Amino acid sequence: MLKIGIVGCGAIGKTLAHAIERDFYPKACVFSLYDIDLIKAENLAKELKIKPYVALTLNKLIWHTHLVVECASVEAVRQIALQVIKQNRDILIMSVGGLLGFPEIFELAKKNNRRIYIPSGAIGGIDALRAGSRAKIERITLTTRKAPQNFLDAPYIKEKGIDLNKIDGEVLLFEGSVEEAIKGFPQNINVSAILSLAGTGSKEMLVRIVASPYYTRNIHEIEFEGSFGKFSARIENLPMPENPKTSYLAALSAIATLEKILENVKIGT
Repeated sequence: MLKIGIVGCGAIGKTLAHAIERDFYPKACVFSLYDIDLIKAENLAKELKIKPYVALTLNKLIWHTHLVVECASVEAVRQIALQVIKQNRDILIMSVGGLLGFPEIFELAKKNNRRIYIPSGAIGGIDALRAGSRAKIERITLTTRKAPQNFLDAPYIKEKGIDLNKIDGEVLLFEGSVEEAIKGFPQNINVSAILSLAGTGSKEMLVRIVASPYYTRNIHEIEFEGSFGKFSARIENLPMPENPKTSYLAALSAIATLEKILENVKIGT
């Protein structure tokens, strides 16, 4: 049985925990939970039929599990991933934006023969981008469209003093690099980091963030062009009911990734 530890017991952590219990037992189970807010971890543990061990430290969660699933935050992911790999465990990362500019973690994982799993998130076309990047990618553009309330508490919104309540039509909130987008909208634009890691890096990518009160779905439009030709795709995601900042497909992509992991990993009981 694959013993899974979940770090971060918010909306995505809860969704994954219930999916693992529902879909993957007895091949896998949620063996441990950790959150800096201990009450969140304890409450989630109570919801599960097979009661997981609520770890008081990240180190204890890692020690008791085979695979760590990070559902914490962009700000915390580097420390979490580094500690997991150093303790010779594999990790599945949801807060992909935190990995930008951190190539050392991939080097360490390779050195320690560990795996870093990155789900496709709330987008598609990753396979085409990876294939195209084998030649030359000249341009990548990601346009993300969401309702204004999804950007509450975003550092960029606070810094610019933008009143989201006054938006009454389509407004371009941001246009810039992947790094700037992740810094300004850490809870909204992880898809840009996924595209960057799947392609040739972030130098060729332009990120655009548009808000409108008339959007009822989280929309991502992807375009990239290179020596292979041109690719474009549009996906309209329904937001998670518990967390409208996150698309439901992002959680589903993690579940699909876990399913693939279980097809290839053999763990003794």
